[in-house]
Amino acid sequence: MRRTPHLSTPLTLLTALAATALGGCAWGGGDGQDTSPPAAPRGLTVQAGSATTAHVMWNQATDDTAVTGYEVYRDAKKVKRVPGGQHMVDIVGLEPSTTYSFTVRARDAEGNVSEDSRKLSVTTPKATAADHEAPSRPGRLRGEAAGSRAASLSWGKSSDNQKVASYEIYQGTSKIHSVGGAQTATLVTGLRPNTTYVFTVKARDAADNFSPASRQVRLTTAAGKDGGRATAPSDFRATTHRADGAYYIDLAWTPPDTGGAVAEYQIQLDGRTVTSLVFGGTAPSDKAEHSFYIGEKAGERHRVRIRPKLPDGTWGGYSPERTVTTGRP
Repeated sequence: MRRTPHLSTPLTLLTALAATALGGCAWGGGDGQDTSPPAAPRGLTVQAGSATTAHVMWNQATDDTAVTGYEVYRDAKKVKRVPGGQHMVDIVGLEPSTTYSFTVRARDAEGNVSEDSRKLSVTTPKATAADHEAPSRPGRLRGEAAGSRAASLSWGKSSDNQKVASYEIYQGTSKIHSVGGAQTATLVTGLRPNTTYVFTVKARDAADNFSPASRQVRLTTAAGKDGGRATAPSDFRATTHRADGAYYIDLAWTPPDTGGAVAEYQIQLDGRTVTSLVFGGTAPSDKAEHSFYIGEKAGERHRVRIRPKLPDGTWGGYSPERTVTTGRP
């Protein structure tokens, strides 16, 4: 027979304690309310899709609870709001031959809003009068898994009676990326290990005419974790030199093959990210070099490695770590 346990505390006191506990809970207010905003979105990229559209992408932002949405701003005016699971959007209704600046903010369930992402500008191409002719179908699409979490895609150029403004990359039926009309290759990241994907590409002109989809390419990513090695710089070397009484660390590497130039790298020194290197003008494609000040004391030992920012705004894999000592060759 089941017995009712003995209550050592009077029932009236238990009821009062329960009421007090409930009164202290945060039901949209009180001491437990979430007041911490999300981190600012990183990895923003912007690409003109046509004379009147722009494709905006960013990386998922972080929050102490959860990001529930993103706000996209054009020239400081909010033009789009998307759910937290979406990290890209097409902005329409733009003017041809016009420069626009875009930023993105993250928002959580309590309405806390992050700081702006970095600002990026894009100029839409000029309009073409009464253009109803679509670009030709992109040439043969080729694809290859780049490790367990990325894929390298390339295709043949499309032709158009005016000019191809962009190429749109699709995973199944979902658009996942956009590149400029002069680019015929790209690296797609954020994939899952040991998973089969189907990709196609469409060409788009300034009048928003779309070509037929390219032929499909099917590929399977590698199993297991590779740490993003396929997207990391190769032949990475680090040395030191002395000039004007101070020591410098000299870096040299081969940029990863991403289908486009890599203009930004993140430098990690002694286990901490210390700076971002951004190449102005034309970024190097075959061999890259950089030198930075480290101090005036000889005999100091440092560890250094770098990683690239990929065309879709995500960070690639780290190079191997190298160790250098000031005052030694």
